[in-house]
Amino acid sequence: MAWALATASMPGMGRLDSSRGLDDRLVRDFGNGIGAEIMGAHKFSPHRGPWTDLEWQGWWGEDPPFHVPVFVMTHHERPSFTLSDTTFHFVSGEPAQVLEQALSAAGGGDVRLGGGAQSIRAFLDADLVDQLHVAVAPVELGAGSRLWTSPAELDDRFHHEEVPSATSGVVHHLLWRR
Repeated sequence: MAWALATASMPGMGRLDSSRGLDDRLVRDFGNGIGAEIMGAHKFSPHRGPWTDLEWQGWWGEDPPFHVPVFVMTHHERPSFTLSDTTFHFVSGEPAQVLEQALSAAGGGDVRLGGGAQSIRAFLDADLVDQLHVAVAPVELGAGSRLWTSPAELDDRFHHEEVPSATSGVVHHLLWRR
């Protein structure tokens, strides 16, 4: 996320040396037209298994950056709660069922699939993704879940542009349904 945090449009950052290039443009459009978000439990929390600490309310503090209903896909449901203007709902089910709930809450807006990799892969496998933006940073992690071996795996269903950012070194993969 360092590439996004360094932009002028990242909420709460506002530094004089912030970037105004491609990365900034993509951050500025992050919430446009979005009425709800779906994320996996591992994006919401480092926690695994049944919820033992209901005091944990995500990485974002009292004012999460979503500003729309968020549906956290989990095998271990817990009560919904609201922080600022974001309500987190913990739901189980197949991707199509979760998408139906999110669309109902979106009030005619789009539903953003926020990650992580396993959740995005499940929606791709169910053919429920219309557009996709993946920022690939030049960082090697020791572990994690792969979204793909190569983005070319999706070329049969999506147009695909790779757009490198001269500012951050991130490569933005922009995909949209054929």
